[in-house]
Amino acid sequence: MVTRTPSPGSCCLSLSLSLLASIMAPAADRPGYWGRPTSTLDWCEENYSVSFYIAEFWNTVSNLIMILPPVYGAIQTLRDGLETRYVFAYVGLAAVGIGSWCFHMTLQYEMQLLDELPMIYSCCVFVYCLYECSKQKTGLNYFLIFILLAFSVSVTTVYLQWKEPIFHQVMYGVLVAVLVLRSVFIVTWDARQKMPPVIGAVTQFHAWWHILTGLGSYLHILFSLHTRSLYLKHRPKVKFICGVWPVICVEPLKNH
Repeated sequence: MVTRTPSPGSCCLSLSLSLLASIMAPAADRPGYWGRPTSTLDWCEENYSVSFYIAEFWNTVSNLIMILPPVYGAIQTLRDGLETRYVFAYVGLAAVGIGSWCFHMTLQYEMQLLDELPMIYSCCVFVYCLYECSKQKTGLNYFLIFILLAFSVSVTTVYLQWKEPIFHQVMYGVLVAVLVLRSVFIVTWDARQKMPPVIGAVTQFHAWWHILTGLGSYLHILFSLHTRSLYLKHRPKVKFICGVWPVICVEPLKNH
């Protein structure tokens, strides 16, 4: 048998083809800082295509809309001396943004829970705020608190045992439906709605989900806070930062 020794030229060609194949490999196959994804969901954005340290770059940075504005809103609410429930609402939305940031940055299951479970908890706070807009200032609605707390605990318990994203999505959808129905009722009843549009620009579909849900949740808090302030006979004013971003300013309670 005659064996043929590869020529230097063929070795160089083989090495070049291997290097080219490595460069042209799909972005989803590239290794990243956080290792193999362990989450039950992996969105359509190619993993580690922009940064070695961020699995889904655009789905990660788009969460800033759910972090920075709510932090400002919580500070403004504390400064105005308004009800603590709205501080919790803003902080809850910021927690969702931070959890979602961690999830899309790492694609690890633990970070997925940090994203999805706060969505349930913060939405329960939204429901409480909206249903208490037309109630007396003093006292808490312990029955509603118990119902929402029981719902949160039940969803958490089932979801930790049954790792099915559809279950979480359905439960979150139930809360969103409650918010929508209650909001429509209030708008119809009071004939009042101030929901200015906001323009965002991203290229990933799931990033659009972050922007639209973050914007909707933030505007919902503004709507609930504005309705509550009117009921308490305060004088809330909608102002726009840089002529674009809406915030609500209310005179401190000590001045009334």
